[in-house]
Amino acid sequence: MLVEELMTSKVFTVTQHDLIDRVFFLVHYENIRHVPVVEEGIVIGILSDRDLYKALGPKNNSRAIESTASKKSAELHVAPQKVRHIMHRGVKTVTRDSSAADAAGIMARNKIGALPVVDKDNKLVGILSATDILRVFSKIERENEAREKKSKSVPENKKAK
Repeated sequence: MLVEELMTSKVFTVTQHDLIDRVFFLVHYENIRHVPVVEEGIVIGILSDRDLYKALGPKNNSRAIESTASKKSAELHVAPQKVRHIMHRGVKTVTRDSSAADAAGIMARNKIGALPVVDKDNKLVGILSATDILRVFSKIERENEAREKKSKSVPENKKAK
């Protein structure tokens, strides 16, 4: 099975100059967990939702949460920070014609949740996530289990014929 058969072609991207609060909203509203950072279509980094939570968390913004006497609720103030400060560089990528098994191996060995998919010119064409791989694995396993269940239900004397 090839990466092209599993990858997501509609990829949301950001640049290294975008503010991370903008990326946070993109991740939240589009329900995505990995965002490639591109420059002229070429992948130069990647951000995960966990990277954003770490960067935006109260521990990293010591004065991020303020409670005022006049207000009974807390407000979140995020210091403006650019993507380039928290993105992962040296991103591992695959191509459309890469083996899905090889891509899964890269992800497992490197403990990463997604691989940008690039063409021969290193331009971004898609993304392959652990969820994409698990979806296919789940489907294959269900089919195998159904096949096994069906073969066990066939009486022995009918199998011999």
